[in-house]
Amino acid sequence: MTYDAGRTINGDMDSVVPGRYWSALDDGRVVCELCPRLCKLKEGQRGFCFVRQNSNGGVVLTTYGRSSGFCVDPIEKKPLNHFFPGTGVLSFGTAGCNLACKFCQNWSISKSRQADTLADAASPEAIARAAASAGCRSVAYTYNDPVIFLEYAVDVAAACRENGLANVAVTAGEICAEPRQEFFSAMDAANVDLKAFTEGFYKKICGGSLQPVLETLEYLVKETDVWVELTTLLIPGKNDSEAEIDEMTGWVAEVLGPDVPMHFTAFHPDFKLNRLPPTPPKTLSRAREIARANGIHHAYTGNIVDEVGGSTYCPRCGQLIIGRDWYQLGTWKLDDHGNCLSCGTRCAGHFDGPPGDWGSRRTPIRIGE
Repeated sequence: MTYDAGRTINGDMDSVVPGRYWSALDDGRVVCELCPRLCKLKEGQRGFCFVRQNSNGGVVLTTYGRSSGFCVDPIEKKPLNHFFPGTGVLSFGTAGCNLACKFCQNWSISKSRQADTLADAASPEAIARAAASAGCRSVAYTYNDPVIFLEYAVDVAAACRENGLANVAVTAGEICAEPRQEFFSAMDAANVDLKAFTEGFYKKICGGSLQPVLETLEYLVKETDVWVELTTLLIPGKNDSEAEIDEMTGWVAEVLGPDVPMHFTAFHPDFKLNRLPPTPPKTLSRAREIARANGIHHAYTGNIVDEVGGSTYCPRCGQLIIGRDWYQLGTWKLDDHGNCLSCGTRCAGHFDGPPGDWGSRRTPIRIGE
């Protein structure tokens, strides 16, 4: 069995492949230059993400061809509300992460150090075939941040494009400039997790930095054709002040533009922040109001039942153009090109004919070679 990159998979070492974006130091260590952490690794040492390692004087990826599982979801679950609405997306991830979010809802995957987390094996070609067979429009790299398994992700993405499938990254955007170009050149859409708008939150709660994320967002919107939507999980007392939301949404409107959709989602106690209360629905509604007041055309609430906050309205005439009840589409008042049927205004996003009919189903699948 040979992967797109010409790697032959044999025995127990089939998941270990040469990594890119690193340099050697004079003392024998190597520097992983994939993400802003710039981990300096001794022989045999793994990086913060756990999946990149110094092996024989070079960085290797240790999870190529391995996954924590595969599932077909509605594209709205990513969440992407303006990228072929109503269609199914094959979602998968690996293990590890280059952040340490104390509220991580996928912590059993992102913080896993166990091989049995990666029980499912699949080549890029097999994933593309499975997605096409399941009737998916796209494949999503998610659950843990896909930038850390760049080599695997870009190979899967190439196989998907050969099969007429789009590629979706669900990412925190913590990636260095050079690998950022390669990674996102393989993607067609991205939901970027803009976790907060202060360096303090990123440092104390996520173990990361805000500035690289802002640089990634500007790069995506201004220098690529990748469709971008943003998600912010609002955590009571941590990143939910009206002042911070006002600053964040004002920056998005001014720097990225009013057509970049923003999703404000509800926090539920998990991982190391399991003693905080859930986000009150009124906080999400207020964040949506602030975003709209700052000029954001499409602001959404998520992780709560809110048909008004989950639906899409024409930015010109204000008519309801896409109704949503959770992940289920209802009202549809766009033509096949994404134009409002009331006033003809183009709705930002990717639309191609009638909406899909995947609905709210979530269907785990197994991929065989």
